[in-house]
Amino acid sequence: MSVFDEGAVPFSAIPAREIPWNQGYRFANRCFLAGHGNFSDSLLGVGIATVKRVMAAYNRSPDVLDRSEPMHRGRPPRVLADSLQTMTRDYVRQANQEGSHLTLEMFTEHLKQEGCEANCSVRTLGRALDRWGCTFGKGTRSQHLKEKDHVVAARQRDLRAKRANRQGDAVLRPEVYLDESYVNKNHSNDFIWYSDEDGPWVQKPTGKGERLLIMHAMTKRGWIPGAKLTLKSTRKTGDYHGQMHHDLFTTWFTKPLLPNIPEHALIIMDNAPYHNALSQHSAPTAPGKKEGIRSWFTKNGMPIRDDCLKAE
Repeated sequence: MSVFDEGAVPFSAIPAREIPWNQGYRFANRCFLAGHGNFSDSLLGVGIATVKRVMAAYNRSPDVLDRSEPMHRGRPPRVLADSLQTMTRDYVRQANQEGSHLTLEMFTEHLKQEGCEANCSVRTLGRALDRWGCTFGKGTRSQHLKEKDHVVAARQRDLRAKRANRQGDAVLRPEVYLDESYVNKNHSNDFIWYSDEDGPWVQKPTGKGERLLIMHAMTKRGWIPGAKLTLKSTRKTGDYHGQMHHDLFTTWFTKPLLPNIPEHALIIMDNAPYHNALSQHSAPTAPGKKEGIRSWFTKNGMPIRDDCLKAE
């Protein structure tokens, strides 16, 4: 039964919230045509401008009264639900960890495989990823660390030697670790505590100052006495390794270091270029000069032609 039928409850006795919206259209139409705008305003709880706007929409499309569901106001619901956020972030993180190239088309295929196919464009998917904390940025071109076979084998031999020298926390032979580093003369902490009223009074020298090279060794018990060597670098640019060379390392190794370490010590060092040098009896290498290669062949009694090239 409609509120416009005979014998029905008077329309004014029904609360405005309980009036069906399509019947409210018809009642507002009658009031508007009869000139009772103020009556519809007080009954429906809306202004006369709203009534006119509703009637204009009705005049444009009378089918608006046939809708079975009320009109939703505000922002429409998103195509991609926020419940997909966790799965999305996990998939993006997994692809980055594996080093896989990820595009919006690939992510769309992933959603189809997971049974979460969304009827939206790739632009909408891109906005959703941006809203969920993902960024479409430029990837890095630096290659991951790739070790050669002889490096892996050398590290394995080093670990075996260390394990063979240890029994729990004790060691069979004292382990001596040595290394080189550098420090600038004016190196210090930039932050200090001071009073807000007085301000900082500590005056630090400007610039980094001279570069000092440091060579030292230590054991489990601490620094080795008398083994420290500090010298001023003559180069202000480049890495400190460029200032180091085999003769300097050999002099420090044989004089200040060896006399001060325990007997039968196990010396552990890195594979810096100046830690390795060919002996006088070693076979020549490709970077060597032709005269040196020819001299080594002659000294070891190996025949060589006078017209041989270096490559031969």
